[in-house]
Amino acid sequence: MPEKEKIRQMFDSIAPEYDAFNHMASLGIDRRWRRRALRWVDGPQVLDVACGTGDFAILIAKERRCGVIGVDISEKMLAEMRRKVLAEHVEREVSCEVGDCSALRFKDGTFENVTVAFGVRNFENREACLKEILRVLRSRGKFVMLELGVPGWKPARRLYKWYSTKVMPLLGGKLSGNRAAYEYLHASVQGFPGPKEWCAFMKKCGFVDVKHRAFFFGVCRLFVGTKG
Repeated sequence: MPEKEKIRQMFDSIAPEYDAFNHMASLGIDRRWRRRALRWVDGPQVLDVACGTGDFAILIAKERRCGVIGVDISEKMLAEMRRKVLAEHVEREVSCEVGDCSALRFKDGTFENVTVAFGVRNFENREACLKEILRVLRSRGKFVMLELGVPGWKPARRLYKWYSTKVMPLLGGKLSGNRAAYEYLHASVQGFPGPKEWCAFMKKCGFVDVKHRAFFFGVCRLFVGTKG
């Protein structure tokens, strides 16, 4: 089975409990990280890739008063997003659809911003995905990306390792009955490139003015790249 299909099935299996786990595991700080990323998002047309259950897309629409299209490979994650869009009364601003970031259906230069919150590490072909994001951005448009990372400070790194290998899989397993999915999520964070390497990779894919910010000792990292 292709890796992409395995990831889709995994996210389908944990979709109903995904929000509860994220907010509980991060003690709600993930909401603050998304808000800090908002300063780089100015619309009026935003594409939110790997949108999951729609937290970032909904926040963008409400705070920036712009149109947002969410794309994700998991239909069950999108089902959760549609429910939340209706509950938040942003159905006029936010839509979502099944899609693959490595082959987006949109024309060149469609969006002022493309965003991804905690999804890039799950891309099967990161180079193809970033080049597609670059393609659908308008000139001087921005790619705004949040991703989980490993703290650089040794004491924080040790605490994070214990929490992510012991506590998070236990919590996730109890919520969803799929502990292996949360063990995979930890492994995907460990395997993601460090900030210097990732910034260099973004530049290789064609982005300019690449910026990086670390939040909470580097547990979360913000990357911003511009289309030249």
